Amino acid sequence: MSNQTALELFQFENRDVRVVSIDGEPWFVAKDVCDVLGLSNMRSSLALLDDDEKGVHTMDTLGGKQQVSVVNEPGLYSLILRSRKDEAKRFKRWITHEVIPQIRKTGSYGAPRMLSRLELIDLARESELARLEAEQRNAELQHQLRLQEPKVIFADAVSVSANTILIRELAVVLKQNGIDTGEKRLFDWLRNHGYLVKRAGTDRNTPTQRAMELGLFEVKETPVVHSDGYTTVSKTTKVTGKGQLYFVRKFLAEQAKRLVEV
Repeated sequence: MSNQTALELFQFENRDVRVVSIDGEPWFVAKDVCDVLGLSNMRSSLALLDDDEKGVHTMDTLGGKQQVSVVNEPGLYSLILRSRKDEAKRFKRWITHEVIPQIRKTGSYGAPRMLSRLELIDLARESELARLEAEQRNAELQHQLRLQEPKVIFADAVSVSANTILIRELAVVLKQNGIDTGEKRLFDWLRNHGYLVKRAGTDRNTPTQRAMELGLFEVKETPVVHSDGYTTVSKTTKVTGKGQLYFVRKFLAEQAKRLVEV
């Protein structure tokens, strides 16, 4: 056999299948194929094949060069037809739908190959360039955060206040810190990000359990006596000092990130 390429090792359901390309066509190591198909007597199985369906390939092993029996594509299908194992059908599909089309398209089936010196140099350059770009993005982000420091200091001052504020007042605080938002947009954002209850009903716009556990909100309950003597409870969601600091910092961080990504 002439024009042989290096032996390639593939995996079918955790079992090795070795293939060598000869004159552009794949030849499969017969022992590997018989092991997958459960054909215990390889010699008798190969004896039933035509001469143009089988051959011998010399390969390197730990014990030196050895000759191994190989089968081509028609010989492979003949062996598959002789198998009674359930894996035979899956093996055939794997061969016909993945291995052979890929071998004929690229000359290999994803088998590793040695990279040339120039390819290694190119990879090293690409890696170094990616590292430098990541460092530059990080430096830009840190710069943007430093620009925001005066505003963050203002936000820190907010956190020491024991007073709670309404969500519309939080929108004003965010505006003062350079965040372009309004009351309606802020309510939408808080609902969409899981801080306020989104579903319709009496609980709408009240804090979610997660937001309450974080200490971001308080709920003020006010009894309301109606003209007919019926009493209801009005619930008002208010932002704690901790919540004010939390949201100012969160919006500033997201704004700085967007500036870096532009």
